[in-house]
Amino acid sequence: MSHNIRTTMATSAIALLSIFALLPFYIMTIMGTYQNEDLFTKIVLLPGTYLLENFKTVAASRFDLVYWNSLVVSLASTVLSVLVSAFAGFAFAKHEFKYKNKIFAAVLLTMMIPGQLGLVAYVIEMRYLSLSGTLLPLILPWVANAFGVYWMTQFIKSAVPNEVLESARIDGCSDIGVFFRIVVAFIYPAITTLSLLVFLWSWNNYLLPLIIVNEPELFTIPLGITALGDAYRTDLAAQILGLTLGTVPVLLLFAIGSKSFIRGLTAGSVKG
Repeated sequence: MSHNIRTTMATSAIALLSIFALLPFYIMTIMGTYQNEDLFTKIVLLPGTYLLENFKTVAASRFDLVYWNSLVVSLASTVLSVLVSAFAGFAFAKHEFKYKNKIFAAVLLTMMIPGQLGLVAYVIEMRYLSLSGTLLPLILPWVANAFGVYWMTQFIKSAVPNEVLESARIDGCSDIGVFFRIVVAFIYPAITTLSLLVFLWSWNNYLLPLIIVNEPELFTIPLGITALGDAYRTDLAAQILGLTLGTVPVLLLFAIGSKSFIRGLTAGSVKG
């Protein structure tokens, strides 16, 4: 089999898989252009004529505020999670201190405990601290990200040479200077990967906002989509349109950062 034939077959297979992967997003977008009742009576494959009305329904639910809340929560969660995880990973990977291994084992142990088990205690804690009426309870859990600490520790161990750090310290650079001037340059793929993951997890988080948030002014996108409709009718078409609008930022992020995301997943396994 010639090289051209193999290339054509591989390209065709990838194109076919891409179509199957994108088909659900296409169907979701198309369903948002139909009236709610039409979704139960026929299979929709072509755009409908009810898009403007569904947009009006979504806009009437203050979806712009919901969008803004999700953006604030996700961006703040991502920045804080990556920063704290990178600091902790640097300490675990390149510093020696008492009980280091035991503390790291305790961090890993928290990954084995389902987060749902601590929800009741977390809600009580947030009410005790008078934070339950703000967006902070949706951000704080990501600051203590055990997976992020583990991810950064393993990446820094393999990707950041000790010789470079020692040279910087000999030149008089402080630990903070070493981190921001040297380590960050080495772990950029890991930062990109963790940022995309945390943003996605925070953006799609439904259970925690459902339990913590009571005021419609603090709704995030999952809650805002669920709230579309009224007491007598669930407007699935408007909800699907809202879901489509909520998916756009995630798709754009992965389209822009896909190369860095993949490089971050693989670069840490190479010693260097």
